[in-house]
Parts: sequence; C-alpha cells; structure tokens
Amino acid sequence: MSSLEVTARGAAADAISAHVPTLVEDQVASRLFARDATLWGKGAEEEAGKRLSWVGLARSSRPLLGEISALREELREDGVSRIVLCGMGGSSLAPEVICATAGVDIVVLDSSAPDVVRRAVTTHLDRTAVVVSSKSGSTVETDSQRRAFEAAFAEAGIDPTRRIVIVTDPGSPLDGEARTAGYRVINADPDVGGRYSALTAFGLVPSGLAGADVGALLDDAEAVADLLAADDEGNPALRLGAAMGGTKPLRDKLVLVDAGTENVGFGAWAEQLIAESTGKDGTGILPVVADGDAPDHTYADANVVRLVASADDDDPVEVLADAPPRHPDSIAAEQPGPADEVPEANLGDSGSLITVSGTLGAQLLLWEVATAVAGRLLGINPFDQPDVESAKKAARGLLEQAGTTAEEPAFVDGSVEVRALGGDWLGDASSLPAAVTALLDQLDDSSGYVAVMVYLDREEDADLEQVARTLFDHTGRPVTFGWGPRFLHSTGQYHKGGPANGVFIQVTAEPEEDLAVPGRDFTFGEFIAAQAGGDAQVLAEHDRPVLRLHLTSHHRGLSQVRSALSTSGD
Repeated sequence: MSSLEVTARGAAADAISAHVPTLVEDQVASRLFARDATLWGKGAEEEAGKRLSWVGLARSSRPLLGEISALREELREDGVSRIVLCGMGGSSLAPEVICATAGVDIVVLDSSAPDVVRRAVTTHLDRTAVVVSSKSGSTVETDSQRRAFEAAFAEAGIDPTRRIVIVTDPGSPLDGEARTAGYRVINADPDVGGRYSALTAFGLVPSGLAGADVGALLDDAEAVADLLAADDEGNPALRLGAAMGGTKPLRDKLVLVDAGTENVGFGAWAEQLIAESTGKDGTGILPVVADGDAPDHTYADANVVRLVASADDDDPVEVLADAPPRHPDSIAAEQPGPADEVPEANLGDSGSLITVSGTLGAQLLLWEVATAVAGRLLGINPFDQPDVESAKKAARGLLEQAGTTAEEPAFVDGSVEVRALGGDWLGDASSLPAAVTALLDQLDDSSGYVAVMVYLDREEDADLEQVARTLFDHTGRPVTFGWGPRFLHSTGQYHKGGPANGVFIQVTAEPEEDLAVPGRDFTFGEFIAAQAGGDAQVLAEHDRPVLRLHLTSHHRGLSQVRSALSTSGD
C-alpha cells in the first residue's frame, strides 16, 4: 500500500480551513474523477473535456506493462543496455524523476544544443535504444533529435527501426509516418495533456525500458486513487490544492524544498506541472525549486513546501492541517520526526508551511489533482498553455531568417555580447556587472522574481545553477533557474502568462561545433538560437525586461557571467 501525508501551518492551514469545506460541498473531488469538464467554468469546458483521462491512468495504463516488458527483453537480447529519451516538458521530466527514484540510468535528451545532441548520438551507439516521445507528433525538437539518431544508426550499420521506439498520440503525423517506415509505435492516451502524462505511455515506456518498476508506480497511484476522489475534508489533494491556490492574499510563490524525500528530482517535475497549468491570465503560482542549504529567510508572498521521506505505513493517510510538521530548515538540519513541534519563529518570513510525503506514484497523482483544484480556486483553465505557442511561432519566424545578421548588441564586454529588451531600462550601463545591476533595479521587492534562462549544456555547465541561490541571497526575492529549451515547456508559460513581475536573464553561446539536422535546411545551432531569440522576443512583447547575454567564447564568457551574477548587489 502507499501512503500520503500533507500537513500545513500558518497561512496555508488558514486556506485549507477556508476552502476545503466548500470544495467538499461542491463535490469537486468526485466530479473530477468522474471527468466533469464544467469544474473550471464555461471557458475551460471544451479543453477540459478532452484532458481528464489522467484521473484513471492507474488502472487504464495496466495493459502497457506486458508490452513494455516484452520490448525490454527484445532490446536486451539485441545488446541494448542504454536508453535515450528524446522528449520535451512532461514527456521527459516524468521519466527523469521515475528513473532517478528507481536508481536506473536513462539519458534524457531535451536540448537542441548541438554539442549536447552530438554527445548523445555518438556515445555507445552500439548498445543504445531511443524512445522518441511527442504527443502532437510535430514537435520540432524531438523530430530533429530523431533525425540525428536515424542518421547515426544508419551510418553505424544498425537498422534504426530496431532501435527507435515512437510514443505519440494515435493519428498524429508521427504515428502514421513511423508506422509506414516500420518503426515500433506505442500510442498514448490522447485525452491526457503532456504535463499530466506521467502515468501514460510517455512516462511508463521509457522508464520501463530503462529498468524502473513501472508496475509498482501504478500500484502506488491506484492505492490512493479512491482517497483522492473522496468528497471528504481529509482528502489530501483538496487540502494541498487549497493551500496552493487559496491563501489571501494569494501567496503566488511555491518554494519546493527537498527535505529528504525519496523521490529524486521531484521538484523539477512538479515545477512544470504547476507553472504551465496555472501561469496564465495574469495570475498563477510560480514554483521555485530550492537549491543548497536552508536559507536564512524566505519572502512574505511564498508558501514553503517541504518534500520529506514517506512514513512507514501500509495505509493511505492524511494528517489534519493543524498537525505539527517537521523542521522547516531540513536541508541544513537533521530530520526530526513528524511529531516534533516547530516553533512559530521557524516558519520563516513566509509564515506559511506545507509538508508533503508519499511514494512517487501516489505523489504524481496527488499533485495533479491538487493542481487542478488550485486552478479552480484561481479561476483559470489548468489544461491549456496559451503562451507556449507564441514562443514557438516566434522561433519559427527567426529560424526562417537563419543566417542573417543578428541584431547589434548594446555593447560587448570581453567575451559577452549584451542586449536589453522589454523597455528602456539599461540606461548608461556599459559593463556586464552594470547591466545586471540595471536589470535587478527593475525588480519589485515585494512581489517580483528573477528568472535565469540558460541555453547551454546542463551537464557540462551544471555548476551555473548555483547563481540562483546567490541571486536570492543578494535580492531576497525568488530566483528560478531553467535550462533552455526544456523550461519553455515548464516555467516558460508562467513567464509570459502569469503576473508581470519577473525580470529575466538569458544566457546563450556559440556552439563549439554546429551540427546539421538531417533532411532539414537548418542546423541545431540555428534552431536553439531561434528558440532563445523567440522566447526573448515574446517576453519583451509582454513588457518583461530581458537581459540577453551571448557568449562569443563559451568558457571565458561563462566565467564572466558567473562572476557578474555572483557579485551582483555587492
């Protein structure tokens, strides 16, 4: 059996008390599991009507288990021991956390950077199988990656149809094309959106082929499904959803702290679910995945969520909102038990604390239900993503102009070209540190946030993530860090559709060596440049200040950027 535990203190507990009785009276939980598309208003009804199958996936995905097992054995007999996943957004983030939690290896290729793609297609190709995941069947990133692997397999004398598995919606362009070409195709449930697809073929196929026990994942979700569908004040999803979307005034920052949870990397998956579902119509909840030791302070417009280890219990359980949580500074401290009292002073500046525990399958379903509930309280449609397409459209426009002269920078400092978009805020800044200071001067110190968006190599340049914590320490405001282009399918929606209180730092670079996209008239280098430029353009059109930093020399420029972001405010 699986267990779930949700506790709350401060403003989060007040929100639970204020909203859960009404949610129960309105039968929100049972109506959701009955796939009632009217829960989010008339404007959302059409989209919701074709996006609610995720509530039953713990049972409806069972037939996939035998197919996955048989395919894994077939690949093993063919010498395969390395699984690469080409996917974006929920199609890649769910398998990443499933495999990390299971302790099995998977290579997630969700980048268009030529150096990253090249490494993926040239490493141990003889023992590699590739899962290409695209719900629409027309995602340019995954199409380009598939083409690169097809060419690499063919050049190595390996039949691509024996090593590439396609996961897509039935009837998509990729579905028909792949079947005609002789590829193995596994269809996903078409009535589930990408960010709610963890328990569909998008989450289960790559994870199962990599060696994760996806049957146990479904078991854990099924064990709590009836609990989450109950119109009862003890329903943990109603409580979590109320705490997320029901505080007054709205605490629209949700700080996700790994405080010992066994679900490795869970914050990144929850980030894309919450940000893309709620960040629209000028409102939303901004997830902030915490990094490093516990901070000395938070901020007054935040809920702090501590993700802790599961209780050793065979039955699903939900603890009342006024039960004492574990210590909020858990990253830096030892882990007291759930019954340890927490002084009010330890709630931090935010005065609002939520503690969540549960096995991975149970939490995947918990957070999906809670996000849908929060969407109802916020008055938005949690199943569309209206501003994601705008960035894609802008990227396509720039891609058509590939090879033309780039817009002149405001100035060049060493190996960094500096450009400022979204208003006349740069002033007379003529150095990189001065430009960073000018951007941070636009930050609202009561509601604003900083977004660092980096189109580099998230393995080779991983230590750059540390600047998020440094910027937080300097500004006292939340800082998100996203690797491009993967964040475009996550916080990218919130950046453009949520509250207009963010300031944005974008980092791009010249590739060490570009890489052609087979069968296309553009390269991976041109493509990722268009993705970055398109996103910056749309942000500027939404009056968001954007500082674009382009590295003409990767290593020298990165050193400059790291120094400027680490010393800002000193």
